[in-house]
Amino acid sequence: MDGKLRNMTAIYLSRNGKLLMLYRVGSRVVLPSWCGIGGHFEKDELNDAKAAMLREMSEEIGISEHDIKNLKFKYITLRAKNGEIRQNYYFFADLKDDAVLKSSCNEGSLEWVSYDDVLKKEMPFTAKYMLEHYLSTGRFDDLVYGGVTTPDGIVFTELKEFSEDRI
Repeated sequence: MDGKLRNMTAIYLSRNGKLLMLYRVGSRVVLPSWCGIGGHFEKDELNDAKAAMLREMSEEIGISEHDIKNLKFKYITLRAKNGEIRQNYYFFADLKDDAVLKSSCNEGSLEWVSYDDVLKKEMPFTAKYMLEHYLSTGRFDDLVYGGVTTPDGIVFTELKEFSEDRI
C-alpha cells in the first residue's frame, strides 16, 4: 500500500421507519449492490464531507439540505482495499414530508426499505457492518463513531474530541 486515499460519502434518508436505499450499478468501485445516496469527493471537497454529501444528494435524487431534517454525521470508516485506503463518511437524516425526490436516478434504482429488511439486502462490506451498528446502536444516540474494518466486520469506537496536555 502506498498511501493512496479514496474519500467517499453517503447519506441514508429515513421516513416512516424506512431507509432510502440505492441499488447502484455501473460504479467504478463497487459491484452492483444496495447502498446509500453518495459517491466520491471532488477535489474542492476534500476537507468537507458534508459538502460532498449534499452535492451527491442533489445530483442523485434532486433534493437539497432544505428537504431534510435532523441531519447527523454518524460514522467514518477506514478500509484497506486494492492498494488504497478507503475513507467513508456516513450521514443520516429524515426526509421532510413535503420533499419530492427525482422520479429516477441515473446511478441505479431507489427503494424505501424497512429497518427490518435493510440487512437482508446485498451491499458493500463496509456499508453492511456500518448499517448493522447503526440499526442496533447508532440510531439511538447522538455519538459519532470511527470504525476500522477487519476480516470479520468493523471495530467501532466513539470518536471524541478531547484536550491533550502533552506536546
